[in-house]
This record gives sequence, C-alpha cells and structure tokens, in this order.
Amino acid sequence: MTDFSDARTALLRRALADELERAGVLRSPRWRRAVERVPRHLFVPEFFERADTPGRGTLWAPVSGGRDTARWLGLAYRNETWVTQLDGHVAPRDVAEPVGGDPTSSSTVPGLVVRMLEHLDLDDDATVLEIGTGSGYSTALMCDRLGDDKVTSVEVDPAVAAGAAAALRRAGHAPRLVIGDGLDGAPAHAPYDRVIATCSVRRVPRAWLDQTRPGGRILVTVSGWLHGYGLALLEVGADGTAEGRFLPGTVSFMIARPQAAPPVNGERWDEVVAALAGVRPRPAVVPPDLRDDWTGAFVMQLGAPGAQWRSRRGDGGPWVEYFFDAATGAAASLTPEPGGGWAVRQIGPVRLWDGVEAAVRLWRDAGSPPQERFRIRTDGHTQTVWVTGGDTTATWDLAD
Repeated sequence: MTDFSDARTALLRRALADELERAGVLRSPRWRRAVERVPRHLFVPEFFERADTPGRGTLWAPVSGGRDTARWLGLAYRNETWVTQLDGHVAPRDVAEPVGGDPTSSSTVPGLVVRMLEHLDLDDDATVLEIGTGSGYSTALMCDRLGDDKVTSVEVDPAVAAGAAAALRRAGHAPRLVIGDGLDGAPAHAPYDRVIATCSVRRVPRAWLDQTRPGGRILVTVSGWLHGYGLALLEVGADGTAEGRFLPGTVSFMIARPQAAPPVNGERWDEVVAALAGVRPRPAVVPPDLRDDWTGAFVMQLGAPGAQWRSRRGDGGPWVEYFFDAATGAAASLTPEPGGGWAVRQIGPVRLWDGVEAAVRLWRDAGSPPQERFRIRTDGHTQTVWVTGGDTTATWDLAD
C-alpha cells in the first residue's frame, strides 16, 4: 500500500488529480504529476472525522487503517481537511470513541494546498520555505516538484514534526525539516525564493521578509481572533518591505500558535458580562451578523484587531454577542432588539464597536468591494491594508 506502483492507491491519486483539475485549481502538468505520485495516505495514517452529536456539540471520531482499512483509504484521498491533533496533544490513537476538543493540527484539503502551490509560480530552481509542516503532504508535493534539497519546512510541534518526518521518509523524501517557531523562519538555510505558510498570522513577521530574496514571494493567510481571513500574495522589495494583494476565494487556517488569542477564563468573561449589563445601550449601526459575510468579517477585524468574540445566552434570554480586547480591557456587547436591530453596550478605554463601525463605514464608502480588491503592505512591524473604490481609499494601519 505504500508503494507508488500500488494499483489501488494509484487510481485514487489519479482520481484526486482529476477532481482538482476539473475544479480549476490544478492547472500545470508538473503539479498534476506531483499529486499523482505523492501517496496522501502515508501522511494521514490516522485522523479525526467530525461527528456532530445533538446535545453534545462537535465531537471528533478517530479514523485509521487499523480500524477500517477500506474506509480510511477512501477518506484519505477525499478532497477534505483531516484533523490530526486536538488540544495540542491528543492523537487519534489516544482515543477509542468520539471526543471533544479544539483542532491544533491537520492535513489541509488538497484543493487548497494545490491552489496555493500554483500561486507560488515556481521555476525549477526555486527554493521554498514552508511554515507549518503539519502532516507533511504539502511538503512532499513540493519535494516531488522541486527536489528535496530545494525545500525547507518548519514545524513548531515536535510530535507533529516527528510524524511528518516519518511519513516523508516512507514516501522517499528528505527535505530540510526544522523544529521551531515558524514565525522565526529558518535563517540557517536562507535566503529563499518563496515562503508559503500553512498557518495564518495576524502580522507578517519581519523574519520572513529578511529571509526572502528581493523579488521573492510570500503566500500567507492573514487572520485574527474574530476569524476574518484573507490569503495574501506579497512580493518582497529591495528595501526589505513587501507589498501585494489578497487573492479570491475563501481560505482559513489555524492561527500560528504564538499569535493565538490570549486565554480569557470564564471568571473574566463573567466580569465583562456584568460590567456591560450596567451600561446604557445605543442602537448599533453595524449588526454583528456581518461576520457571516466573508469580506465583512475581514473588515470588522480590521476595525477591532485585538478583539476576540463569544456568544452567550443567560436566563433563557436571547443570545448576546460579546467582543473583548484582553490587552486594553475594552469590551462590547450586542443584544438583538425585539423589534429588529441590535443594541450595543461598550466599556473600556476604547470603544470596540465604534472601531468596527468606522471600518465598515470606510469599506461601504468605497462601494463594499470584495476582498480580492484589497491590498497589503508590511515592513514586518507596521502592516497596512487598503482598498480603493471610486474616489474613496479606505486604509487601516496595524502596528505591532
């Protein structure tokens, strides 16, 4: 089952390549060859399948070849993301039944992996730094396309890195693998022609700019704690800054662990809820369900970049949306009104929802353009996002 010549997996690999080609994400013969050659099942020997259960929320059911080989193999070549770790330490082998938990590592949906690799626009001599080895599948695709010596990959989690290294060896590849904080890059092997991140970041790190050759590209998902995401393709200039655009389509990745939202315990949330309850409300100009719009969620995040969000329901009343910035102590709540609309309450040194409404107003003044019209510039410390529509340019400067 692990051999490239295995007829069964060869058919599955070819079927996956056909599917990605029909979807328009697999466009070049070299990447098609890689998809047909790299055995994804080696990189997902076990994983979690989502199993939503009424009354119990989201659970994760373990899947492996040892449990049901035929089903596992079919799922391994499905165009889906498979979670490979929960809560930073729980592997599928550790459990026998569906369990709860937060995904902390995964094998990304192949269609997105290939779409991102196509966006890199690689030539045969390119060197690539991958941030987030994960399962190692995307690493193997790049090794097949470029050669092992052209690929360096960084993984923060030693257990995840060990699994990827073993899978890569079984697949016949030996790229440079580094265990460490991907936000620091891999300076020992720099410079690189391309940097590709399979995690998301709030800010593009200075280290990535320093380790990319002038004219090189960085492909990364810019995100935040309100779960707005945008896939950005930047080109590094001779002055060490980078500028680029956001690409069309929806992309979401787990945020880099060092940039994860600061933990806020239940007691602190209770304090925030109690403090907001005593504040006189005003009508909200922007409803919180703008988060359901892909670009709208991204713009809301630009207006409150330090905020995180929770929904709560108390004493049988309506669900209330809470936004809290742990660094400043600023908070806002939005409660649905019986006659329609939302009431907003705010506390703290800054008015979080005022910032959200200001960002949305700028975006709407520009004609509410889609995310692929937005651009981004960074020097590794200050990150500027802007969009132009008609005579209006909306700009947001996001500093460290």
